[in-house]
Amino acid sequence: MLPEADLARIYRSLRLIRRAEEETARIYPSDRIKSPVHLAIGQEAVATGICDPLRPEDVVAPTYRSHALYLAKGGSLRGMMAEMYGKATGVAAGKGGSMHLIDAARHVLGASAVVGTTIPLAVGYALALKREGKGRVAVALFGDGATEEGVFYESLNFASLHRLPVLFVCENNGFAIHTPLAKRWASEKLCDRAAGFGLPTTRIADGDVLAIRESAAGYVEKMRKRESGPAFMECLTYRWREHVGPAEDYDAGYRPHSDLEAWQKTDQVARIGGMLKAEARAKVDAAIEAEIADAVAFAEQSPWPDPKELTADVYA
Repeated sequence: MLPEADLARIYRSLRLIRRAEEETARIYPSDRIKSPVHLAIGQEAVATGICDPLRPEDVVAPTYRSHALYLAKGGSLRGMMAEMYGKATGVAAGKGGSMHLIDAARHVLGASAVVGTTIPLAVGYALALKREGKGRVAVALFGDGATEEGVFYESLNFASLHRLPVLFVCENNGFAIHTPLAKRWASEKLCDRAAGFGLPTTRIADGDVLAIRESAAGYVEKMRKRESGPAFMECLTYRWREHVGPAEDYDAGYRPHSDLEAWQKTDQVARIGGMLKAEARAKVDAAIEAEIADAVAFAEQSPWPDPKELTADVYA
């Protein structure tokens, strides 16, 4: 069992992501949020488990379902909410929206809406970190759909060839939008594909945030000491809401509600929260609610971008 302080920190990350996403889903139908949203409700354990062993100076590269990794790495909730509102105070000055979160101060590389494109960016950054020689690492987080892009295999090969300090994490929620892995690949053994490039691999099938954390910590520590090169983790998880948007979609016919019920029984937010004393948990919950209310108020009160921003940073 981890010390109480560690459990409280992990719970805070899980709970912050869950509540920020639920608040986003609540606000979204009002049209105050101006960008599409890909929510990570149900998937919080992957981002939290991966980021908890990282240092502030380590680098993460998110996919377009970026809220969880962004927040787990310490990204500004105010900046995220304002960005979704399209306000000038957003992390991309209101131009990027939900799928393009970035926080350079906290080493969150810009997320991208194009599947798989942040994987080679993490690899390139890892090359720079190796040459820097300060023991920093990079993490690429992506969905199972991204493993079908050619750049995924090129990145694995290059990283392995040069023994780069990069952790590849496949956040496998079972679907590429609506299509399950079994209908896209003859074999579902993602770890075997990574192992073919010489990477050590771990598959965590039950969404256990503490197991994810332990595995990530082990790989990262070896990379810091230059005892190993890149590694690959496949973390099975499950998104509770639709692919894009705030609603449920179980009436669409591509997945049964019973799958959701099975994952809810092992919900890591509730599990880790249950390991804390009631008073400590209540204190964390109250602080998170205050932080979310502050971020929403900040977004709503922030100014719209100046019309001149339409042509700023445009070069052709």
